[in-house]
Amino acid sequence: MSELDIKLDFEREQHTGIEEAILCEYKSHEQIVKILLRVHTEARSVLLTRLTEAQYADIPADYKTMMNYESISKTAYFNWQETALGEAEIAIVTAGTSDVPVAREALRTLRYNGMNATTVFDVGVAGIWRLLDRIEEIRQFPVLIVSAGMDAALPTVLGGLYDGLIIAVPTSVGYGVATGGTTALNSILASCAPGVVTVNIDNGYGAACAALKTLRAVAKN
Repeated sequence: MSELDIKLDFEREQHTGIEEAILCEYKSHEQIVKILLRVHTEARSVLLTRLTEAQYADIPADYKTMMNYESISKTAYFNWQETALGEAEIAIVTAGTSDVPVAREALRTLRYNGMNATTVFDVGVAGIWRLLDRIEEIRQFPVLIVSAGMDAALPTVLGGLYDGLIIAVPTSVGYGVATGGTTALNSILASCAPGVVTVNIDNGYGAACAALKTLRAVAKN
């Protein structure tokens, strides 16, 4: 593999406000290692997403010492220094515990980019009292990231109870007609609650980037 196979965009943050992240799901071991070498040589840091445990296990030991890896979200921070985070302005809400991996991808993306968030997990509409028990806490945040599979009713219910921005993340959790998250996505798109927006299926990273850009745009005014 030649150097021409890899073109890292170290200026992406200047253009978009968000640093480049590396999607590992479709990359070979050789490509991942070469990317880490380039990042380290340039004295940069990078967020890796969809990095499986098997892929992580094959990474050279010296690189692992520079990594913060979480298996549940399949994310890793490479050559990254943790900084103090301010008060949380985002709540990440899940319908069930099965939606947590996607939610944690969002959480880890936010924290890599210096943004704190609060998590409110397992408050789906199958047990609506769980959500109502925490709705006043949820209302304190200007932005919600809400991950839900099955029929993805939670973002719509929150849309009728909450006055801030809801970024919904349909998840591939479910079976039968849930069809890998398509039903959840369509349910959110067809929501009767105005102002609910959505990202693609299982795209916790994309939801976090949308939240970051929203809050940073508000801060400029």
